[in-house]
Amino acid sequence: MRDLTPFTDEVIHARVDLLLPEWTFTNDRLKRTHECISFPEAINFINAIAQVAEKQKHHPAMTIDYATIHLSLFTHDAPGITQKDFDLAQKIDTLLKK
Repeated sequence: MRDLTPFTDEVIHARVDLLLPEWTFTNDRLKRTHECISFPEAINFINAIAQVAEKQKHHPAMTIDYATIHLSLFTHDAPGITQKDFDLAQKIDTLLKK
């Protein structure tokens, strides 16, 4: 099992800057917005993210507004931002770059 020790805010900000430039850390959550070209493309990305999240056993909050996807990550078991969140965020970034 992965370490679920929450990172400090300073560590989170440093890691976001280094590893996740498309993400922000606000309101105790890692957040990202992604613009798709159409509603069907956004739905396809949501479905792909859901498959990855299920494999990770870590589920982001996801909302969709036509072709805009809003993602939010937080480890409820910790509670806080842990390595689990960074791992999933990086996998999501890989999907969105395809």
